[in-house]
Order: sequence, then structure tokens, then C-alpha cells
Amino acid sequence: MFLSRFGPRLEHAGILFSRLTGSSFPLDRLSLRRNHAVGTLWDPKPLNAKITYHMRNGFVEEAQKIFDQMSHRSTVTWNSMIRGYFENGKFDLAVQLFDEMPKRDLFTYNTMIAGLMQYGDTEGAEQIFAQMPCRDVVTWNSMIAGYARNSLVKEALLLFNQMPSRNVISWNLVMTGLVNLGSIELAEELFREMPTRDVASWTIMISGVASAGRIVEARGLFEEMPVKDIRAWNTMIVGYIQNGNTEVAEGLFWKMPERDMDSWNELINGLLGSERINDALRIFTKMPFKGPRLWNSIMLGLIKSGLVEEAHAFSEKNPFNDIISWTNLIVGYFELGDVGTAIKLFELMPSKDEAVWNATIFGLGENDHGEEGLKYFIKMKERGPPPDEATFTSVLTISSDLPSLDFGKQSHTQIIKMGFDCFVAVSNAIVTMYARCGSLHYALLEFSHMQNRDTISWNAIICGFAHHGYGMQALEMFKKMLLMNVKPDQITFVGVLSACSHAGLIDEGWHFFHFMRYKCFLQPTFEHYTCMVDLLGRSGLIDEAMSFVGQMKAEGIEVSASVWGALLGACRIHGNIEIGEMVGEKILEIEPYNAGVYMILAEMYLINRRKEDAERIWVRMKERGLKKQPGCSWIEVNNTVHVFLAGDCSHPEFHSVCCVLNFLNMVIEIELV
Repeated sequence: MFLSRFGPRLEHAGILFSRLTGSSFPLDRLSLRRNHAVGTLWDPKPLNAKITYHMRNGFVEEAQKIFDQMSHRSTVTWNSMIRGYFENGKFDLAVQLFDEMPKRDLFTYNTMIAGLMQYGDTEGAEQIFAQMPCRDVVTWNSMIAGYARNSLVKEALLLFNQMPSRNVISWNLVMTGLVNLGSIELAEELFREMPTRDVASWTIMISGVASAGRIVEARGLFEEMPVKDIRAWNTMIVGYIQNGNTEVAEGLFWKMPERDMDSWNELINGLLGSERINDALRIFTKMPFKGPRLWNSIMLGLIKSGLVEEAHAFSEKNPFNDIISWTNLIVGYFELGDVGTAIKLFELMPSKDEAVWNATIFGLGENDHGEEGLKYFIKMKERGPPPDEATFTSVLTISSDLPSLDFGKQSHTQIIKMGFDCFVAVSNAIVTMYARCGSLHYALLEFSHMQNRDTISWNAIICGFAHHGYGMQALEMFKKMLLMNVKPDQITFVGVLSACSHAGLIDEGWHFFHFMRYKCFLQPTFEHYTCMVDLLGRSGLIDEAMSFVGQMKAEGIEVSASVWGALLGACRIHGNIEIGEMVGEKILEIEPYNAGVYMILAEMYLINRRKEDAERIWVRMKERGLKKQPGCSWIEVNNTVHVFLAGDCSHPEFHSVCCVLNFLNMVIEIELV
């Protein structure tokens, strides 16, 4: 009706407008119908709503298209875009659009302040705040919340004190920042000064006081609350759990007038964290709504407690079985050493992601099935998702225990092609692999090419040099590490002390041992004590080594079998039968089935012509059903690995090898004469 009556007049007006201005005036019948029906020419509200919807759901490009095609934009349109950019991580686009905005309102400025603070740009937020023509309480609160988010509580307090007017949110924001930084006393002072409090104010203080270990005071605040909501009850329950009072938390849980999902989740996770697995299961069965996340939490709790089979049975009843459940079970079985069941579960999985492939490859390597792990790595490349940096880290770790470097070198090549050598963890694994396999040149080359190094990087190269007897080079690398201001850890000093032991540097060994304890404030472990005993013992200082062990006992440190073993090795080298006999018996008290110790004692007795004592040792071995495992060694020649077992003459080149060895012995004897 409207178009039929006024359409011709509007068309005539449009023609006249075009002649006067030289621009088109799109008021033909079709455009009038379209714009009348949709209402987008003059009213942007429907499109603003679409922009907001797309931004909330992460469809940034769709929102951008609507914005670009709009012929008329309101301030709300620009605000929706800016807020959406911040919400979707498009920081630069949000700032750029703000700069281009023709007209801004209070909401624009508040949105910018919140967004800039969210991304840590406090200076930018301060500039916006300073140039605002007018401010409301939301503006001030946004600044305070941003300062608190970025741990700038002093600035938040300063601004809070400058506020012309405050609401309860202002007080709550400052108190939250103080509580998060552990300034409970100052938060309590503000709490007492508050003119009015809401439920959030009480809840903030209950959380802060409970987190400080003052659970009785927290309960007092909880009881004082004029009104309690579910969040306040949940906060009190979490407080009890944090302070180890899960029984009280459970009692409070059952007193709640109503519960939400957080209530059930917090209590069950608290019981799991306290290793009260059966109680967690009991509560879980009473839970009205069970989600996949909590199912997996229960399973993980069972697995961490070593109840992997129980977790497996639990998973059979799980309606939410997903890839996380399967992966946790596989990891659990690998940790138990049940490789067969872990592999069976892996093969039964309907779908596999990188995480489960990586867990399987790593688990096989950790359980001495490294070659099987490499086979699964090949399968992963053939039919699974592409390997990632974690995959190659596991593969390199397995390769470092192989007799041949071929697979490790091939993996290194693939890593370079795929660009994973930029990851520090992968480069560390490459250095470790080459170092363990004795290829120190390549280890040092990779280490030198690393753009970034952490403590593990330095440990890998230091321990590599030390392990292969290059003590001085290891110590040189340690000095460079200190010059680079990289903080050493306990593993670093295992390499350093081992290097001193191999190089016979007694004074340096004592220096670094004390440096570790009193300069770096690192508590020595049994590995460090073993290195020191080995250092003293290798140098023939058996009595000093015994005194060192006595000092360990005096300090209340348990002497491990490895420490006694280092001392026994020294006694064997230097022929100290008296101390060796005593030390050997100490080891057998700790490890009665250590066949190697029996053999060393028997050998020492025979060297000292004490055949009866040697026979007595052999009888003890036989009574325990022990047999000496044959020694095994291997060498790679022309890409072929040759394995030799003690007492085995089956190698095809056995006689040629013996001839060469006899010749070398003759040369040595001639040189010694």
C-alpha cells in the first residue's frame, strides 16, 4: 500500500536528487522493498545482533563481512566489533578499529580498557583512561580489575583510593587482588571498612583466610554470613580440602541446602587428592549428573593409586569412554610394567590421536621394549597422525640405547625436514642420543647450533663428556654454563663429580661437592655420594672413602647399595680385601640377590689365595639360585652390529678377533719391558 501510493513520487525525488548532487539515490521499487522488509538501511540493530552472535561463537570472518557491507553503522556496531576482536584474540585489530572509530561513547572506552588489561597492556589502558572525557564507576572498576589481573596491586589500591565514588564491586575487586597475592591482612582491613557487603565479599574473604591455613577463622566468617549461596558453601568445602580436612568437607557437603556440579566435583576431586579412592567412588555413585570430565578424574585417581585394573573395570561401565580414558589406562598399564595389556588396549582403540601414540611409544621405551616402540613409530607415520615434537623426543631417547646410530640419524634428518629442531626438548634429546652413543662430535655440533639452551641442554653435553671419560672437557663446559648464568641442578653436579672421578681430580671434586651444597644450596643425593666415593676409591684413598661414608651416616643419610658398590669396586682395584669383604656383606644385606657382588668377592678371595672362602661364596650363590649373567658387548662395523657374549665362540670372525687380541697383548708386553 505504501509503495503503490508513494513509490512514483519517491522515484521522481530520487531522479531529482541525482541531478542536483551527481550521486545515485537508490530508491527504486526493488531497493525500497528490500530495505523496508529487512530494515538495515537506517536501523543497524539486526546486523549488530548478528555481529555479536558471530563473535561470541568465534566466527570472526563472518562478523567482519557483515561489518564491511553495512552502509550505516552505529556506535554499538563498532563496540561489538572491538569487543569481539578482544574476545577472539585479535588484539591488533581491536586497537586498529578503535583508532578508526568516528565517534566513541563511554562503553567504547570501558571496552578498550578491559581488553587492553586482559592482554597485559597496562600502559595502553592508562592512556585510554587519561583521555576519557568522562568516567563512570565501571571505568574505574575496569582499571582496578586490570591492575589486579596483572598483579599490580599497589596501583590498584592507589586508584581505588582516588575513586570519587565506589560500589561493592570496587571493594571486591581490590580484595580479590590482595587475596590472590597473599596480602590477607590488608584484605581483611578493607573488608572491615566496607560500608556494605554482598555474598561475593564474604566469599572472597573466606577463600583468602582458608588459603592462609586459618580454617577456623574462615569457618567463623562463613557462619557470620547473613545470606549464603552455593558458591559460598563450595568455597568453604574447598577451604577444608586445601587444609587436609576432607572429612569435615564431606560433612559440610551433606548439610548444603542445594548443590551444583561444582559442589560434587570439588568434593570428589578433594577425596581423590587425599587418596580416599573408595570414598570418592561412593560419592560419585550418588551424583545425580555424571559428566565425562569427572568420570576421567575418577579413573585417573585410581590409576595414580596403582589400581589400574580397578580403573579398567570402572571404565567398562563408563558411558563417556573417550580417547582420554583409553590413554590414561594405557599409561597406567605401562607404569605397572604390563606391556601386553597396554598394547592390547592400544590396538582395540577405535580412534587414536598423537597423545596415545606418543604414550605407547614412550611406554615401550621405558619398559625396555625400545625396538618395539620404533616399530610403532613407523606404524604411526604410515597410518596415524603425523608425529610431533613429543614423538621424536621419545624416539630419540629409544635410539640413544640402541647399538647403532642409524635410526637416530634418520630421525634427526626427519626432525630437520619437519622443523622440529627449533624445540629445545627435541634438540636436548638429539644431544643426549649422540652423547650416549659415543658420537661426541655430533653431540657438540648439535649443542653449538641450538638457538636456546636450558639446564637440560648443558646437562646432556656435560654428562656425555663425563660418561666417556673426557673429564676436563666436561668441566670446561660446566664453567661455560656458569658464565652464561644458567643455574645448575642436581643432575649437573652428577656429571661434574663423575668427570672429576674419571680424571682423578680429587681437590676439584671436593670443591664442586661443597659448591653444590653451600653455594647452590642443592641437597646431595645418593648419586653424588656415589661419585665422591668412586673418586676417592679410584685414587686409592680407601680410608678417606670409608670416613666419607661414616660422615654420611652421622648426618643421618642412608648409605645406598650404589655407594657401597663404588667402594667395593675401589677395593677390588686396589686389592683391599679386608674392607672389600666388609663392604660386600653390606651390599648383600641390602641386595641379597646381586650376583655381581658374589662374583667380585669370590674373585678377590681367589686372588688372595683364599679358595675356601671363594667356595663358600659360590655355595651361597647356589643356595639362592643365582647364576652369573654372561657379559655382553657389541660394536658397529660398516653399518653392521656385531654382538659378543662372554664364553661364546659362535661369531664367524671369532678366531680372527682372537688373533688380533693376541697380537695387541704381545705389543703391550713388549712396550712394558
